[in-house]
Amino acid sequence: IHCLQEIPRLVLCIFIKIYLEENMGAVSNSISGSPDEGRRSRRYASRPFSSWWGAAFTAILLTAAIPTAAQVNVTTSRYNNQRTSVNANETILTPANVNLTSFGRLFSQPVDAYVYAQPLYVSAVTIGGVVHKVVYVATEHDSVYAFDADSNTGANGQPLWQTSFLSPGVTTVPSSILNSGNIDINPEIGITGTPAIDLSTNTLYVVAETLENNGASFVKKLHALDITTGAEKPGSPIVISASVTMPGQSAVIFDTEGANQRAGLLLYNGVVYIGFSAHGDGTTTLRGWILGYSYNGSGFSQVFVFCSEPSSVNGSAGGIWMTGQGLPMDAGSNLFVATGNGQFDTDLTPPINYGDSIIRIDLSIGPTVQDYFTPSDQAFLSTWDQDLGSGGMAILPDQSGLNPHLLVQTGKEGTLYVVNRDNMGHFNSLSDNIVQEFVGMPACFSSPAYFNGKIYYWGVNDVVKAFTVTNGMLSTSPTDLGSVSIQFPGATPTISANGTSNAILWVLEEDAFSNSGPGGPAVLFAYDANNLSAGPLYNSSQNSSRDNPGGAIKFAVPTVTNGKVYVGAEGQLSVYGELGSAGGTAPSITSANNTKFVVGTAGTFT
Repeated sequence: IHCLQEIPRLVLCIFIKIYLEENMGAVSNSISGSPDEGRRSRRYASRPFSSWWGAAFTAILLTAAIPTAAQVNVTTSRYNNQRTSVNANETILTPANVNLTSFGRLFSQPVDAYVYAQPLYVSAVTIGGVVHKVVYVATEHDSVYAFDADSNTGANGQPLWQTSFLSPGVTTVPSSILNSGNIDINPEIGITGTPAIDLSTNTLYVVAETLENNGASFVKKLHALDITTGAEKPGSPIVISASVTMPGQSAVIFDTEGANQRAGLLLYNGVVYIGFSAHGDGTTTLRGWILGYSYNGSGFSQVFVFCSEPSSVNGSAGGIWMTGQGLPMDAGSNLFVATGNGQFDTDLTPPINYGDSIIRIDLSIGPTVQDYFTPSDQAFLSTWDQDLGSGGMAILPDQSGLNPHLLVQTGKEGTLYVVNRDNMGHFNSLSDNIVQEFVGMPACFSSPAYFNGKIYYWGVNDVVKAFTVTNGMLSTSPTDLGSVSIQFPGATPTISANGTSNAILWVLEEDAFSNSGPGGPAVLFAYDANNLSAGPLYNSSQNSSRDNPGGAIKFAVPTVTNGKVYVGAEGQLSVYGELGSAGGTAPSITSANNTKFVVGTAGTFT
């Protein structure tokens, strides 16, 4: 495939070489030769399709038409810094082959704890002298794994490497000892937010939470790992800490114990940005934070500190939750985040505290709010625990119409807020000065996906819905919807497609999760993204003995790339694809006794 991809370039190089050789000769003749020679050479150069031109041009067209298989790396939460949740270069999985007969779970790999972070994928990594497609998995037991992404047979039956951040006197944080309010992750807290990979330096950045000094200290650290070995890079890790001080007030200190690093990491312009909320609703010491660290190959330095409520007098919460979605950016340098319940300063312009707000921070300027939107009923939202920032955000590509640059945010009220990113509307106690708002679902604890003129949502106790976007305005009712309802927390859609063709919408049903122990199984669903009303193309519960992905994890999302679907669950990673495609060969079975298996079903023997 890679050779075929080079053919158009090779032919074009030959084409240019021949053209230059022949025409430079003609130019030379026209300058130094006789008038007749010059006329002949000019006539020759002016012929638009000589025989060699036609042959080369035909070759270019033919080779350009050869289909190629794009190797799509997934190095950050939701595929890219815009958090589109779309892989538009999937050439293998189609609505025609994703069904119970030809698609299913190929294999699983055990890990040491729950997998809240989205699996990441790199298509060509040399490990131990062998080039692998690699999937990276982070767990709540403070481990990071590298697995072969296509096979669990032979040498690939074990992790390619595993790195643990635990050691004598250093453990994960038992959820039961937290003092910060509701316990939202059980039974232990280690790595929750999705890491980010820098392919230019082969570095994986990840935040791990530990209990150190034999239980005396809560610690959060940012680690830089070599993706080929799992080894800690020089000068890594760094202990995370921060503080901000408003004039005339005491300092607000980053609460290491209570802070929840749930949002996926953002890697932009050489800086790793980390978002924090709280474990549960927390206390008034817990705020929303975004901290930025630069790594120069020998150590970290903190270069960015932002607190959503920096006032020590009346700040209260304002966490950055966004259902685990990575911190989202536009195509420039603007970071957008939505905050949860907290203090908003209705009497200050500009405000100091930004509870229940959507804020824009230009990372090229620094940690200051350049623009914001706060709903007119912010006080109601905060009082009744209706966080605006409970759901993730969609940053739409440029639209036609009066407002080309839009974002869509939805919280616990189920209201879809369509905001002009260039003029976000600020706060008005009487009405919201934004492009559009309407109630589209019961409540939102998930992230949307935008694809090919539609925005897809799956809310709580609701079905999957598609809203059509026309001239920068959303249809106020779904233009397509499914029939399967999912309870809390709903589901985050992921879309795979080949350009705009063969679009499949993938979700994980996670409503069987448990905050008190192992829950029920997750369910992987696949829909034709252009025909939700036709029902699922596939779901893993149709053949649970073969396809069960493992126990459900709240807010988990699958990773879809290069013909595979990677699903993190309670204590395992499961890999789905076209049946028979794992490793390219059938597994060998050896046994001391005879046994029978039914084709297409699982079996056991000694």
